[in-house]
Amino acid sequence: MKFLKRIFGICETPLPVNADAWTVESGSVRIDLARMSELTPTGSGVRLEGSGLDPRLLVFHGDDDRYYAVANRCTHMGRRIDTIAGSGTIQCCSVSKSTFTYDGSPVGGAAKTPLKTYPVELEGETLTIQLNP
Repeated sequence: MKFLKRIFGICETPLPVNADAWTVESGSVRIDLARMSELTPTGSGVRLEGSGLDPRLLVFHGDDDRYYAVANRCTHMGRRIDTIAGSGTIQCCSVSKSTFTYDGSPVGGAAKTPLKTYPVELEGETLTIQLNP
């Protein structure tokens, strides 16, 4: 079943359960972590799409206990990216399995160009992602 998902580019990383837990305003995305429990465990992530957001984002809680945000578009085929808990990497949901470090650098698969990354700040329970750094 997982192979078929890769053929069709269907990612495993979910959209947030609570769509009101994040907003786009003045060139930044703000996430209320108290309302987005999907980002609590290390190795987890969510896809942020719509609501005036361009580009779509993958926001994840790395195995190193830090938060990251990348443009959720593989530089090889344009498909979405998934978190790979326990690996210290993120990976394209396609068959090529392009794999990237948390800073967006390609380390495996067909992609040779880094992902676009965005600065992330954590203040209390609010995660802020700067879209125009």
